[in-house]
Amino acid sequence: MLKIEKVDISRRAQVRRFVDIAYRLYADYPNWVPPMRLDMKAMLNPRKHPFYEHSQADFFIAVRDGHDVGRIAAMENTRYNDYHKTREGQFYLFECIDDPEAAQALFSTAFDWAAQRGLKAIVGPKGFSLFDAYGFLERGFEHRQTMTMLGYNPPYYIDMATQAGLKKEVDFVSHILDGRTFELDQRIEMVAARTKERSGLTIKEFSSKKEIREWAERIARAYNNTFVDNWEYVPLTDAEIDFIVANIMIVVRPDLIKLITQGERIVGFLLAFPDISGGMQKAGGRLLPFGLVSLLRAMRTKEWVVANGVGILPEFQKRGGNALLYSEIVKTFKVAGFQRYEMTQIAESATKMRSDLVKIGGVPHKNHRVFRKKL
Repeated sequence: MLKIEKVDISRRAQVRRFVDIAYRLYADYPNWVPPMRLDMKAMLNPRKHPFYEHSQADFFIAVRDGHDVGRIAAMENTRYNDYHKTREGQFYLFECIDDPEAAQALFSTAFDWAAQRGLKAIVGPKGFSLFDAYGFLERGFEHRQTMTMLGYNPPYYIDMATQAGLKKEVDFVSHILDGRTFELDQRIEMVAARTKERSGLTIKEFSSKKEIREWAERIARAYNNTFVDNWEYVPLTDAEIDFIVANIMIVVRPDLIKLITQGERIVGFLLAFPDISGGMQKAGGRLLPFGLVSLLRAMRTKEWVVANGVGILPEFQKRGGNALLYSEIVKTFKVAGFQRYEMTQIAESATKMRSDLVKIGGVPHKNHRVFRKKL
């Protein structure tokens, strides 16, 4: 017998049930990277996650014959709806064993939840903020998950979504650059140099986490201003900025963070991080007793570096600003000695950026698909 249960987030045992589903489901998936359990639980805690200051979410578990077999979060980001003048919900944290009936029941529950609130459509997977991973993995299952910056799932999720009546909204493509063989076209270097000279741009580098913290709020505000035309954009609140900064600082390496400035103004940024996926797998979702040691060791990796925040203000993009970004990307990972550089989740609609990445040697290797359903 199958039933759907709503999670009472005030009860720790129910929150733990919801969180634990993923760890059991992926026990035999070597490329899945377990998130920290404390981070997962914070998503279900209105006292800890700033999303709940302006928006709502409910969580559901599919139970078959007494066993938890799937889960889903149904959400409404009211700030997103207000900014885009729309009325849509979103789903997130979907997980399910290979049980089509359970999957359909979970999706239907999220659809009903959104419809009952007068929402006209539902989109997902789409999380609590701009820094949560988008979409179901559609291509690239042979690659290890990139920390929690990119999602991972069994291949059958795409069919489950389609069978529920969800249709493709947008694909997000991740590209990889091989630092062992890559050389940037000298013409791009020349454009980057001219751009710096003509526009009075300088590159701000960092030597300590303390210095990054001093700039963190300004960086977040520049991030807010850079992606205003993006499909997924929603302005971050002060509390969300503080929350994101606190989480990012855990994996920050000063030599991988750069800003493009014009005087005192931040006009672009390159936020890159060492890929500590291997350490997270060893930690198994827990910092204690040995998880923290695994993460600290992984911070010294020379294998992969991940860019999950690269942008320049729209007014500079057609004035050589993109060339300057690409030039600094290459310098960053070559000086630091990384073997491969991953640019995560570029929307397929960002045709210029994707074309530029391919021109400089980027190879598409992962694809995540976001779905939509009219209600």
